[in-house]
Amino acid sequence: MTKPHDPASDGAQMSFDGRMSYGDYLAIDQILTAQKPLTDAHDELLFIIQHQTSELWMRLALHELNAARQMIAADRTREAFKMLSRIARIFEQLNNAWDVLRTMTPADYTTFREALGQSSGFQSWQYRLIEYAVGNRNLAMLKPHEHRPDLMAKLEAELARPGLYDEALRALARMGLPVPADVLNRDLRQPWTFHEGVQEVWAQVYRDPVAHWEAYELAEKLVDFEDYFRRWRFNHVTTVERVIGFKRGTGGTSGIAYLRRMLEVQLFPELWSLRTVL
Repeated sequence: MTKPHDPASDGAQMSFDGRMSYGDYLAIDQILTAQKPLTDAHDELLFIIQHQTSELWMRLALHELNAARQMIAADRTREAFKMLSRIARIFEQLNNAWDVLRTMTPADYTTFREALGQSSGFQSWQYRLIEYAVGNRNLAMLKPHEHRPDLMAKLEAELARPGLYDEALRALARMGLPVPADVLNRDLRQPWTFHEGVQEVWAQVYRDPVAHWEAYELAEKLVDFEDYFRRWRFNHVTTVERVIGFKRGTGGTSGIAYLRRMLEVQLFPELWSLRTVL
């Protein structure tokens, strides 16, 4: 039998008394004790970990969204491309997580569903920040967070700043493209709605991508992100339908009907519609 290899023989550090270890740096003890099932149901741990890890990925998505907007606002658009690509891949990761949750059957879910009370995913303040950051600024969705002044402050601060699409359009204007003035001066608290003039600006970019390559690549990065984001929403719908059918959500929403309405929301509508008019 081959003698087991001792990593210390290659210089690996093996003693961590008083020194930072992997577990220390990543706060593993805190992470692995953050799961507090309220029942003895086997699948409740899956449900908790699915949502906790999603919140971690959303934290990273917000980190990248904020940085991307800062880069675009500073006319460092090319540096933002990497961040936008990363955000799309974060949503690909979130998308893949639904496959694990879908192994939970309706019978499994009923064993702990009542313990959830009125808690529901639509109450996620990080998800709301993402929605607001990318333009879906539904002010009615502030209501679930009114009991937390700290969260309201974060959400209000987001509503006061330009969203990702607003920053992209301002960048186009600085590139010399004819972005309509009413778009550049719009009320930032309001959700984005389709604008014919913006579609024409993007169409101009797509008709001559060589002349407008930076704007063209920015557009495709935005489409790439929304593509993954929409897939995530779609898989959310199918997962919920598979597990609870058409029951009301725990938070009181209409469940599947509510989620299907979200599928109709386009973040960057002109970037999709221009494909028809080109």
